[in-house]
Amino acid sequence: MARIEPKQVQYKHNVKTYLELVKGSWPLFIALLVTTLVIEVSQAIDKFFFKAIIDQGTLFVAGDLSKATYTQLLLLLAASYALVNLIRAVLRWLKIHQLNHLEVTLMKRLKIRFFNHIVQLSHNFHTTNKTGSLISRLIRGSSAIERFTDVIIFSFGPLIFQFATVFFSIIYFDLQSALVVAGIVGVFIAYSFFILRKQIKYKVIANNTEDIEKANISDFFMNIESIKYFGKEDRIMKRYERLAENSKKTRFVFWQYFRWFDAGQTIILGAGTILVIWFPLTKLLAGEMSIGSVVFIYTIFSNLFGPLFSFVHGIRGFYQSMADFESLFRYEQHQNEIKNGSQKKFVVRKGQIEFKELDFNYPKHNKLFRNFSLTINPNSKVALVGHSGCGKTTLVKLLYRLYDPLRGKILIDGKDITQYQQETLRSEMSIVPQEAVLFDDTIFNNIAFSRPSATRKEVLQAIKFAQLDKIIDSFPLKEKTIVGERGVKLSGGEKQRVSIARAVLANKKILVLDEATSALDSKTEHEIQKDLERLMKGRTSIIIAHRLSTIMKADEIIVMQRGKIVQRGTHNELIKIKGRYRELWNLQKGGYIA
Repeated sequence: MARIEPKQVQYKHNVKTYLELVKGSWPLFIALLVTTLVIEVSQAIDKFFFKAIIDQGTLFVAGDLSKATYTQLLLLLAASYALVNLIRAVLRWLKIHQLNHLEVTLMKRLKIRFFNHIVQLSHNFHTTNKTGSLISRLIRGSSAIERFTDVIIFSFGPLIFQFATVFFSIIYFDLQSALVVAGIVGVFIAYSFFILRKQIKYKVIANNTEDIEKANISDFFMNIESIKYFGKEDRIMKRYERLAENSKKTRFVFWQYFRWFDAGQTIILGAGTILVIWFPLTKLLAGEMSIGSVVFIYTIFSNLFGPLFSFVHGIRGFYQSMADFESLFRYEQHQNEIKNGSQKKFVVRKGQIEFKELDFNYPKHNKLFRNFSLTINPNSKVALVGHSGCGKTTLVKLLYRLYDPLRGKILIDGKDITQYQQETLRSEMSIVPQEAVLFDDTIFNNIAFSRPSATRKEVLQAIKFAQLDKIIDSFPLKEKTIVGERGVKLSGGEKQRVSIARAVLANKKILVLDEATSALDSKTEHEIQKDLERLMKGRTSIIIAHRLSTIMKADEIIVMQRGKIVQRGTHNELIKIKGRYRELWNLQKGGYIA
């Protein structure tokens, strides 16, 4: 099993982030603590009642107290106990009510805060982090905030309040016993912290192993078709068995530490109880303390047993929450390297695009563009062609600011795109990507995603434009058909048509067609090319194509090789001269460039 080194848990940062999430709910949080305090203090009242029953009962047995007086006292104590118990029940009901309201609010805040942060991180972040891990950590983080709040309200708070109540109650009768109680509590907590500190790093390791397992599960299920097409079910099952075995081993090491809790804590409390009782008994024998006081000291000391074990459970919950917070809260240390400009509103009016003296390379790759320049005139159709890796798609990613160039500028209508908000920049362009990935929603909603304010009539017109109408007419639910995760219920061509309809509905001045017809059969492609030609009229269009027959009518064809422009011109111009384009055309003869 590969060793996974744990990262150091940032306790201070994690607690600070938790308190930031609590901000806005302080009145409720404080009210919850006050309610908890009153409940814990009320636990001591029962013991005072019991002390009074024993002490007065001793006097009654000795004949120093009349039956009528003792009976009257018992009735008064019974009524008082009933009243205290009723108040305690009401307070417990109120406590749970307050806690539920606080926790669901905090969980919502956490999920929104980190979901929004992760969504806004760069394209590079999302291509280097597995989706399964992101989901796992977000869900686990929301569970951790519930657990951490429970720790404060059910473990830390009750012990602190109960210890104060017990300590000051006992000190009234016997200082030595009170000091012994303080010592027992201190040793109990110190021992628990010692074990838990040793255990926490293995919790982080277990979490990391679990994240790897979940990320791979997500990857396996998302590629289930490939697994079945190549008959690799057995191979994948064996890979998952190894992942599950790693999770088992790390979880087992983490859980093994719980053995030491029970043994050590039992010894500490056992020895402590003897010491707590010893001093009151010696005073009882010396005639300096009543039986009721001895019983009171023991019974109120026993009030600490539940809170102590709950506190230890809370410490485990605290460390577990810290570990769970750690894997999620670290994402806030990732900042989007693509910074928003100060200008909020970006409007494309003409659609002129200029790439000026760009230098760019992907992380840990050789430089792709070096001093690259290209101007695309308004309302023109420009095609980018070349072998895979020549930089066609990268230019589009730079235009969309999924990445920023190392040097140089990209201008639209003479405006530097880095001076504007990313979202408003991207909203001024529309794209038909090579891989049409859809939401698990209806066809209608997937198309309307590009312009949520569009009317039903406009969406249906876009559907007709993409020649989807005849296809969805055969579906029982028509445009309300759910497409499945990533559009799995549709064919490649049908998904591409949805993507085209989405771009049609967006109706932007700049249009990018990245292999827009690659998933269509020849007949359908021929039909939809006419519609795309109509769509491109009056727009600045960038066409990325491997199938050269689809770009013959482009105003200009840019032939690229290894991040450089090696040829440019119309199809008729380039086909007549010796060069890279004619080589590609002769190799392809209407097919695809590899």
